[in-house]
Amino acid sequence: MEKIIKVRGMDVLIDRDVAELYGVETKHVNQALRNNPEKFPEGYVLTLQLSESQELVKNFDRFDTIKHSGVTPHAFTERGLYMLATILKSKRATTTTLAIIDSFVKLREISGHQQNPVLKN
Repeated sequence: MEKIIKVRGMDVLIDRDVAELYGVETKHVNQALRNNPEKFPEGYVLTLQLSESQELVKNFDRFDTIKHSGVTPHAFTERGLYMLATILKSKRATTTTLAIIDSFVKLREISGHQQNPVLKN
């Protein structure tokens, strides 16, 4: 649950974290996104703006590698992760998706009691 952050007021997972959880390279997550645009309508995935990417680097050490990257990170909402799970169909993807869903549910349950990290615009 520590990988879930807020961007534009939404709880999301950044593509690099999604890839790590699924045991694939980030390029495979983004390739799935690129090859299946109909599965990711507005509100399912956010393309981060430069300022948002810079905030990630500033606030989270794990994103230091995107500091000089020419690739724009994507942030998957809960719905976007559900759709991604329909594309990535390994046993690990299924197990990971169930854990992610449980994390989002738990986050909603405790959201009134505890703040998760916020990425400011």
